[in-house]
Amino acid sequence: MRALLTDSANIKNIKIYTTLVDIVRTQYEMMNEKMYLKQSVDTADMFITARRMFSVYEALDSIEMLNSQLKNRKKNSAYLACYRPNLYNGGIYFLNKNRFADAYDMFDTYIKCIHQPIFSGKQYKIDKLTNLAGYWATYSGFKLKSFEKVFRYSDMALNVPQYKERVMFYLSESYLLKKDTANYYNMLKKGFNSFKKSEYFFTRLVDYYNEANDYDSAMVVVNCALKEDANNKLFLFAKSNILLNLGQYDACIAVCDTLIGRQQASSEVYFNAGVSYINKALLLEKDIKNLKANNEKILALYKKALPYMENFRVLEPVQKKRWAPSLYNIYLKLNMGKQFEEMSNILNKLRT
Repeated sequence: MRALLTDSANIKNIKIYTTLVDIVRTQYEMMNEKMYLKQSVDTADMFITARRMFSVYEALDSIEMLNSQLKNRKKNSAYLACYRPNLYNGGIYFLNKNRFADAYDMFDTYIKCIHQPIFSGKQYKIDKLTNLAGYWATYSGFKLKSFEKVFRYSDMALNVPQYKERVMFYLSESYLLKKDTANYYNMLKKGFNSFKKSEYFFTRLVDYYNEANDYDSAMVVVNCALKEDANNKLFLFAKSNILLNLGQYDACIAVCDTLIGRQQASSEVYFNAGVSYINKALLLEKDIKNLKANNEKILALYKKALPYMENFRVLEPVQKKRWAPSLYNIYLKLNMGKQFEEMSNILNKLRT
């Protein structure tokens, strides 16, 4: 029957479509009967046949519309309506088998019933289950790395409260992979505004602003997040980074000391505090006119930087390119000869 339909002369032949419908319907009913009798049935094949049955019935209905023969629509619609839930169930079945292409096709067919002319009398609407099918279709599309499939039912998927954050994640990642920077950024903003405690949206939105050197916008995001969770160590660490980039060294040190005092400090917290003290000293050193008068303040700042940078070295021994230059400068200023020689040797090896 399918071979006959490849001939353009048969494309509007109702008898061929009717025969095809009868064949597929019989196949499906035989599988259903076997299952009822608890006989062996290929479950995957049964669900695929169900989807195929919907396709051929919908094709027949389209041809009948062209020929102005809709006398069978009501009967056919009622017959298919009994099996529509199996499309959704089939999608879940294939999800559990990690057969995402088949899962997507099942959910896609289930959703499209809303708009198929054959079901016009049923007046299917977008309800909770349809939105859930939209979510699973979006999820399947994401697993298939198909942008078109991710986006097609994303509006429905966003209407499922328990999965909204995940959908925004799928959309963000898809825009990123498409290199659609504008939509990626917009989705990060929407995601953060909806889920301010989400590490995914927070970190990527802050990174986006930092990479653009838009530290003021990054700070707005951080402060907004801290209003939701004032003690969140990730949010506080991000704030220390921004303060360091803005040259607000005292504020940066205060945040770092807070994290250290709570024993929530990562190695980077020690680094940020150490660099802040060093940068404060360098600013005073640039004031040539008052260099002598500021000498004690400068040395005091290097002394304060020392334990932070040494802690960073202990925690990150491999990152010599980051701590060696700073410790070299500190040891030089504080006249720590033995330690200075060690740093000098390390830097020489790094240069070779």
